Amino acid sequence: MKSYTRYVCQQCGRVVASYMGRCPQCGAYNSMVEEVVREETTSQVQQKVRGLNARSMPRSLGEIGGEVEERLRLPMGEFARVLGGGIVPGSIVLLGGDPGIGKSTLMLQMAMEMAQRLRVLYVSGEESERQIKMRAMRLLGNKQPVPPELFLVTETNLNLILNHVQELRPSLLIVDSIQTVYLPELETSAGSVTQVRECASQLRELAKSSGISVFLIGHVTKEGMIAGPRVLEHIVDTVLYLEGDRFQAYRLLRSVKNRFGATSEVGVFEMHENGLKEVPNPSEAFLAERLVNAPGSAIAVTMEGTRPLLVEIQGLTSPTQFGNARRTPNGVDFNRLLLIVAVLTRRLGMRLAEQDIFVNVVGGLQIDEPAADLAIAAAIASSERNLPVRADAVLIGEIGLGGELRMPGQMPARLREAAKLGFKTAIVPKAIRKAEPWPAELQILEARSLAQALELALNPAATPSRERKMV
Repeated sequence: MKSYTRYVCQQCGRVVASYMGRCPQCGAYNSMVEEVVREETTSQVQQKVRGLNARSMPRSLGEIGGEVEERLRLPMGEFARVLGGGIVPGSIVLLGGDPGIGKSTLMLQMAMEMAQRLRVLYVSGEESERQIKMRAMRLLGNKQPVPPELFLVTETNLNLILNHVQELRPSLLIVDSIQTVYLPELETSAGSVTQVRECASQLRELAKSSGISVFLIGHVTKEGMIAGPRVLEHIVDTVLYLEGDRFQAYRLLRSVKNRFGATSEVGVFEMHENGLKEVPNPSEAFLAERLVNAPGSAIAVTMEGTRPLLVEIQGLTSPTQFGNARRTPNGVDFNRLLLIVAVLTRRLGMRLAEQDIFVNVVGGLQIDEPAADLAIAAAIASSERNLPVRADAVLIGEIGLGGELRMPGQMPARLREAAKLGFKTAIVPKAIRKAEPWPAELQILEARSLAQALELALNPAATPSRERKMV
């Protein structure tokens, strides 16, 4: 068996023959890690091929059973929603997030709840068994008994972990974290691209062959991506991200890949002393501390997967004290904010070139869809004119470069959520065609342009050119 040395970038996976201080592909400094690669001989490769052919056998698609496999019921409703209804036996799930955001806490809570009915093995490579026990007692409140079917082990050698799995035969395996696990036959350090790829591949084979559901906790880079680089996301069945501001109480569990359910689903949790608690009505929680009739505040309805969420968007304009005006978004895409400010300046004649503009999404939510454009523009215009937005109105619409409003998708679901929370008015783009009836309890104010929409939002006495109340 021949061997040679190569260097792999931990950020982008670029392979080079000699060490380089800066990756030629992604530009990251000091990201090259040395790897020793062993080339297999032709006979070894042929033996593997023969073994593979001996195990597998092509079958007609009609001969394969198509019954839907029953999922493992998960008591945490928000978690089950993101997974698509529960845990699929034999699946492998990757959970990523910033340090200290609550990944280990969420996994330990899930492990203790699942251990009431199933055998669970929690493998930790970062904490001792005593530390995990202390966290478990804090989550239980020192009152409830520890589930007897929850087993802990602190181990980083994957071969020993697989031996423990063979002995215990758990229904659920949790590895915290995959970057600390290593295979001793590989001559690279734990966390390298080769180690992460090989360890995840063997855990995937374990899940598919034995039916054990595997959860992996993954570290993230400074760019917010799961370290690997992204090789883990291709290996696993489901990729979840736990997001939120460490100084905010709310945490968002988001699905970005799911082979067994819808992607872009989101679950909302609130951090307490005894762990993460589910938030069954996130819209009501995000609007709980809203100051009604305050200039610079508007309500947007954004879609997180199949769930509509009402969030408060705050805008503030202030005369700049320096040469260049600042644009500071929090929870909104920076380029999207520049586009909205440019439309307000060019199409509506607002003097924003000498104004510092700050936009904030209350609750730590990150909004990426353009349906919140109208609410962002209304919050900025409300602050600049010192006029409050209508307190009982939600604003939904995408802004074009010509100052026109465009209809976003899933409008009936957004309006139903607004009506459910007691809002009486919705300012939306003018509908060319309507697929299904809109809520009758909402007064629908249609606008063709951004100027018309702001006139309706900032002047309650204004009447639209065509006001419609859908029945």
